Formats: sequence, structure tokens, C-alpha cells
Amino acid sequence: MTAPAPGRSSDKTSSDEASNASAAAPRSRTSRLLAAVIFGGLTVGAAALGARVSRRKVWYRTLRKSKANPPAAVFPAVWSFLYGCIALSGYRVWSQPPSPERSRALGLWGAQLALNASWSPLFFGAHRPKASAVVAGAMVPTIAAYSLTARKLDRPAAALMLPYLAWSGFATYLNAQVIRKNAFRL
Repeated sequence: MTAPAPGRSSDKTSSDEASNASAAAPRSRTSRLLAAVIFGGLTVGAAALGARVSRRKVWYRTLRKSKANPPAAVFPAVWSFLYGCIALSGYRVWSQPPSPERSRALGLWGAQLALNASWSPLFFGAHRPKASAVVAGAMVPTIAAYSLTARKLDRPAAALMLPYLAWSGFATYLNAQVIRKNAFRL
């Protein structure tokens, strides 16, 4: 096999370089805007589902809860902030060059959002705190796995998820306390 002429590369090398260049090429403004809308829309969708089923609070008000349970007015403010962090984190990871690690992180991002979206309908809608505790128990390690994976790609994206991880751990504790304190009726 002969070496390519000076100044020219082999076909394999030039196709690899073209592939790497396209992977590292900046995304267009339109694709970045569309991605931001998608990440924001998915997150708003999860939030809206939770808000819709959380309105019916007659059942919830009758439950015995932990003394650590925050006042009802705290939840909308906290969740608004957290959902903003979730959307921005996912967008930041998407903005990184394509790679298997990025694909894994985005899969975990989607999984944690799906778990998040299913918690409120189970707890508030179906009045199934035990089932929602299982979801919360899966959500916390999924958020942690996403954060650890995202950290390899974009440290701020990982850091954005830390308040959510902490709040979800706290919410899992509160869910467990509802089960414990209301075992006689669940």
C-alpha cells in the first residue's frame, strides 16, 4: 500500500475528519431554539400534569403527614425553580457534541422526567402513595445517575440537577411518612 501524496489524505482519514468536523460543528440558531423549546415543552408538560392532578387536595388534606412537610405555598415556587433547572440541564447536555455518553445522559434525563411525570398522578390522582413511593424510589437514583453522567459532559448541567436531587430525596421521605402515618387507611 502506498502512502497518500503530500498534502492529501487517504479516503478513510478524510471521511473520519469530515465526520469529526460535522460532530463538532456548531448547531444552527434554529436547531438550538427548537431544542430549547422541546426541552422546555417536555418539562412544562410534566409540570402541568402534576399541577392538574395536584389541585384535588381534599384527600391529601385528610392524610397525616410528617412535621417536616412544608406549607402548601412552598411547593409551586420550589417546583417552578426545579423544572427550570431540569429543562436547562437537559438542553445543556444536548448542546454537547454527539457521543455515546451524551446519548446515555439524554436517556437518563428522559427517564427521570417520565418518573417525575408519573408521581403526581399516582399519589394525588389515584391516591396510591405506596405506588408513588416506588416511583420516587426509582426517580432519586435515576436523577443521580443522570447528574453523574452529565457531569462528564457539562459540569453546570450536572450542578443544575443537585437541588432537584435533594428535593426529590426529601419528597421521597415525605411520601414514606404518609404511608407510615396512614397505614390504617391505605
